[in-house]
Amino acid sequence: MKLSGPKLLLHAEGLAVLVAACIVYHEVAASWGLFAALFLAPDLLMVGYLFGKKVGAPLYNAGHTYTAPFLLWLVVYFAHQPSLFPLCLIWAAHIGFDRLLGYGLKYESGFKDTHLSRV
Repeated sequence: MKLSGPKLLLHAEGLAVLVAACIVYHEVAASWGLFAALFLAPDLLMVGYLFGKKVGAPLYNAGHTYTAPFLLWLVVYFAHQPSLFPLCLIWAAHIGFDRLLGYGLKYESGFKDTHLSRV
């Protein structure tokens, strides 16, 4: 498969987010066991597909956009809940990993139809 310039950049962007999230995670000295246990947790949102594509795609996308861990970070910051910060990093790392592998946000036309390409 030949990668176009923009597609290659999107994969590189995913790698950058994954690496940055892992570096910050290391710096805050959070548990790597927790990281391993929760790394794939956002994929549990695929359960929405049990109710069809019109439910599945938006639910999956809600957990696979950088907006989601950012909103959690706002809670961490404004509610003074630093113990939740590692969850933001794990979540961002997961999304970065997905983007690195070429998995993107889903269209309602099908699980394999993503904003990056057809998987």
